[in-house]
Amino acid sequence: MERADGISSTGCAENDPTQESGNKEVLYMHLDLDSLKSVRSFAENFLNKESRLEILINNAGLVIGGKTEDGFGRIFGVNHLGHFLLTILLLERLKECGPSRVVTVSSMAHCRGKIDFDCINTHKDLGLGNSTLALLMLYSHSKLCNVLFTHELAKRLKGTNVTCYSLHPGAIKTDIDRHSNLWWRLFTAPILLLFFSDVESGAQTSLYCALQEGIEPLTGCYFSSCAVQNVSAKARDDAVAKKLWEVSERLVGLA
Repeated sequence: MERADGISSTGCAENDPTQESGNKEVLYMHLDLDSLKSVRSFAENFLNKESRLEILINNAGLVIGGKTEDGFGRIFGVNHLGHFLLTILLLERLKECGPSRVVTVSSMAHCRGKIDFDCINTHKDLGLGNSTLALLMLYSHSKLCNVLFTHELAKRLKGTNVTCYSLHPGAIKTDIDRHSNLWWRLFTAPILLLFFSDVESGAQTSLYCALQEGIEPLTGCYFSSCAVQNVSAKARDDAVAKKLWEVSERLVGLA
């Protein structure tokens, strides 16, 4: 979903948010993070039509096997690489319209993640396997990518009027498992019902990072429950964050 002053990247939208929201100020533009071609097409279309961009929220996420259109593992491609390319392509406009913000939705699952550059270089993916457990680990790896991307982005934006934040939205009832097999969905349904919050509650930390005044000095930080949280050493490793950025640039064709 897009607005003239802000974009929320949600992957391939299935419904027109203008009709769903009843708000004629909402502008819909197609964006499929499964395809780098689609990301580039969207960015070009947006930059040609809209003169302002002050908030970019990278909030797409999925847990599904298979490959993207460009041959990357789908979780890696959608959850990290698509957002990475989109942000870079829109960065100059964000700088022009500052003060601006980039908000990337990660997850507490990043604590279990790791970055295996050998696997990325060999298989164009963060790991191997298609079992439910393997896919959940790939998701964790991709969420660590989100935190490291924000960490490095903050360093590269130093001296500009653009700030950036990553966050854990909480345990939210979404349709992220809509592509999972029936048995997995039957297993998770009661857990979601009993222990997970609604989508509106889950949006609060994203909105806080996008709109709260006075948090500019906290650029690069990781938030949960509308507050800064400490992260492990691997989530703020300067060398790994820099290497992930450089590898991502190469994979998406920017280097």
